[in-house]
Amino acid sequence: MVNFSKASYKNVFCFEPIYAYLCTMIKNLLFDLGGVIMDLDRNRCVRAFEALGMADAEDFLGLYGQKGAFLALEAGQIDADEFHKCVRQLISRPVTDEEIDKAFNEFLVGIPVERLRALRELRKRYPVYLLSNTNPIMMNSKIAEEFRKEGLEINDYFDGIVTSYEAKCCKPAKGIFDYAEEVCGIEPKETLFFDDSSSNVEAARRYGYQAVVVNPGDEFVDLLGRYKNSNG
Repeated sequence: MVNFSKASYKNVFCFEPIYAYLCTMIKNLLFDLGGVIMDLDRNRCVRAFEALGMADAEDFLGLYGQKGAFLALEAGQIDADEFHKCVRQLISRPVTDEEIDKAFNEFLVGIPVERLRALRELRKRYPVYLLSNTNPIMMNSKIAEEFRKEGLEINDYFDGIVTSYEAKCCKPAKGIFDYAEEVCGIEPKETLFFDDSSSNVEAARRYGYQAVVVNPGDEFVDLLGRYKNSNG
């Protein structure tokens, strides 16, 4: 789980030079969701599926990517109904759609309110976009719920949202970045991308983006300042 400090959010909005610098270099901010905005716990999800009777859950659920039906759902190759059918074949007892969805959502811990506030503050200065490898089950349940913590909806935090299942393509493939550029109208060289996967960040840089890795313990607001220091 990513830890956060309230001081981090206070500091980034107090230091105007950070924004002045970024304004000269960057026109858009592009965020991954899991591990950047949303805290994750893969092991909790694995345990939940094992409790349902899935013996090899760990093989299907990766921190940075999924396999089998989980990947197919994320890539938009199958819908939720087909996903449920596929998962039932991997479980040793009868289970409902709701039980499967509940176990799947155990991957998502939550979004600290301070990060939601940070996104709103950033939107006052930059177009802010989301680029996430995710699935419709999580997107329409736990993810939507977390973005309602301030009484708002997910669309209130972003100028555009791109998901892998809608793009029919997952990071780090170029196709999803091309899709984001088309849908959001962004130029890679003018966009700073935040992701917790080094392979996704390396790919984004190859595609012309400015990009930084959000490591465990990092907060994206702190990384704005670090980016300024390393590129100034």
